[in-house]
Amino acid sequence: MVLVPGLLPPSRENWVLINNLWQFFPVVTGIQWLIDFYPQGKTSIESRFNLPGKWAWAIMEAPGFITLLYNMKTLPSELGLGPLPWVNWTMAGLYSAHYFYRAILSPLVLNPSMSPIHPLVFVSALAFNLTNSLCLSGWLAGYGPTTAHDWAGRLYWIQAGLVVWGWSLLGNIFHDDDLREIRRSALRRQKEQAKKDNKPIEGVQKLYMMPKNGLFHYVLFPHYLCEWFEWLGFWMIGGLACTPARAFLFNEISTMLPRALQGRRWYIQKFGKDRVGNRKAVIPGLI
Repeated sequence: MVLVPGLLPPSRENWVLINNLWQFFPVVTGIQWLIDFYPQGKTSIESRFNLPGKWAWAIMEAPGFITLLYNMKTLPSELGLGPLPWVNWTMAGLYSAHYFYRAILSPLVLNPSMSPIHPLVFVSALAFNLTNSLCLSGWLAGYGPTTAHDWAGRLYWIQAGLVVWGWSLLGNIFHDDDLREIRRSALRRQKEQAKKDNKPIEGVQKLYMMPKNGLFHYVLFPHYLCEWFEWLGFWMIGGLACTPARAFLFNEISTMLPRALQGRRWYIQKFGKDRVGNRKAVIPGLI
């Protein structure tokens, strides 16, 4: 079923145009190097327009993998193609698994609390995820390799990419959970205090500490680094010709790197240079 003619699923002409423009997204992120305004998470602001953190996060992230799976299901039949190769579905599965964790499990099940999200961040993230999934799904569902022959000779690269992706996802989850434990400990203390005072808990108090486990010894945003390696492994599977996977990796770096550097400045302001020490923002010993 065609939801939006020419877009869901995308026509070849529209897909080529959007995919080509998507390569230039890093230019758009240039403003992040000039300002520290980022009303979400640790740097969220008080605003009457703020959205509830958990549900806003889920709603802005989930359309990505939903769009990808929809196009994977509908575009091949629109183009008159047979069953797609297993590698196409494997890449679609990896993308969907990551975003199921990121959009559903993390905010709605695992996180004890989340700061409110400003509509500007919500709209920007939603647009990013929809555009990114449109580019990837177009390539995977009909405008990239569509037969097993197209993947011939690439098994070792596919296997290597799967290993990189898998270990990086585990690293991402590990470091995310270290941050969650800070919030869980705050909630436990709140519950103990509420029990002593015989009062109900009103939300989860914001508590910020310096995380120390894993790569947090060396950088302040290791979950960013792990996510970049995830999508490097994803690109390795797709190969050099997979321009949407390449753009995804570069676009993530271009928008997350200035955020990490801004976050390091926040940590220094919050805890002081001595507490932060030699820890870099995202790449050990470098940045």
